[in-house]
Amino acid sequence: MASLNQQISIADYYFGFLKNLNTNSKLDLISKLSQSLKESDKVEETSLDSLFGAYKSDETAEEIIEGLRASRVFNRNIEPL
Repeated sequence: MASLNQQISIADYYFGFLKNLNTNSKLDLISKLSQSLKESDKVEETSLDSLFGAYKSDETAEEIIEGLRASRVFNRNIEPL
């Protein structure tokens, strides 16, 4: 219930600033808030197929893995106990 009370207090906080606006400004604000709600309801569906093929290379997977392993640098110095 605390989050509901917090939301009400935030709304009251902003209303304190907005209540003195003229009618046209209030209507414009209502329109923009309504539009933002409509836009936030839209969920873009990402096809699994769109995730494939992002990296193009002439190297085979084994060659890429070998190159990654060869480029590793270990510079940790472990102190003796």
